[in-house]
Amino acid sequence: MKWPFRKSDQTAGGQGQTLASGAPLALVENLVRVLPDPVIVVDSSGTVIMANEEARAALDRNPVGHHLSASVRTPAILEAVAAALSGEGPRQAELELRGPVPRSVDVYVAPLPLPGNTAFHAVMIFKDLTREQQIERMRADFVANASHELRTPLASISGFIETMQGAAKNDEAARGKFLGLMRTQAERMARLIDDLLSLSRIEINEHVRPTGVADLAQIARVVRDSLEPLARERGCEVRLDLEGPLPVTGDWDELMQVVQNLIENALKYASSGKLVEVEGRAVNGHVELAVRDHGPGIAPEHIPRLTERFYRVSVQESRSRGGTGLGLAIVKHILNRHRGRILVTSELGAGSNFTIRLPANKTS
Repeated sequence: MKWPFRKSDQTAGGQGQTLASGAPLALVENLVRVLPDPVIVVDSSGTVIMANEEARAALDRNPVGHHLSASVRTPAILEAVAAALSGEGPRQAELELRGPVPRSVDVYVAPLPLPGNTAFHAVMIFKDLTREQQIERMRADFVANASHELRTPLASISGFIETMQGAAKNDEAARGKFLGLMRTQAERMARLIDDLLSLSRIEINEHVRPTGVADLAQIARVVRDSLEPLARERGCEVRLDLEGPLPVTGDWDELMQVVQNLIENALKYASSGKLVEVEGRAVNGHVELAVRDHGPGIAPEHIPRLTERFYRVSVQESRSRGGTGLGLAIVKHILNRHRGRILVTSELGAGSNFTIRLPANKTS
């Protein structure tokens, strides 16, 4: 890549910079700062002299004062900027931003003439395409998943209706039995649709990092209390061991869904151990919350696939307990949005441990 190197007339990133004619750059800088999309201004030497907060968040760094190639290495983008610095017309190129949640960004690059000078700056405006692409994928996934997973309960309901209209038409006892089974299948379909919609909503915003503050310790207490009836039904105790407040940057409702899914799974599938332990602590700038059961455990070959959609260790057991096969997939995508992760360890006959790890909120 050949840059049209020129001696820069500016000091990188500072106030009071001037164009070659002496006109202040403050107006441009103020405009860049208030724009809602990520914007970067590059001087004639290829050095970033302005970047608003949105651009810094998108690149996960402050590029001001550094050559653009230190932050963006996509050849098409660098070529577009080089062309703009040479005074050529606007160009567009796509940029893939790597990270816990990959993002696709359309970058519009245009020359910014300097009054009284033949030199140019380059303005880069980013438009995030991730949401639009995820909506398209969500539509396709929803149709595929719904058509596949809803087929079984629909077939069951159709079969029961056919039987009630035929052989069991006048059999009151059979009619009561089949109506109960039909209600079970209808409730299963409702849970499945709710989980599919929940997963779709989470995926649409997965690339947008939450800005609120949530206390994982408080969330664990609320979830424990809400699941007390299920724990009593299973004859199981949920024991908390929390190291004071555990603030993280995140969405309260989504993190509550994560903790509820993990504790509820432990109660449903591993309550034979009669004890579910929830431990929370702060570790090296992160917060960890572990949910441990003392149930039958999970075989090693299943662990890497637990967060896949519709993956079940035991299909029959999952369905009999009202599972949809989407709970841990929802957990994974919520944690991706929060820049967190989940670690699963298990030993057959000794139980399982599900640990979530999230960046701690340092302003609380």
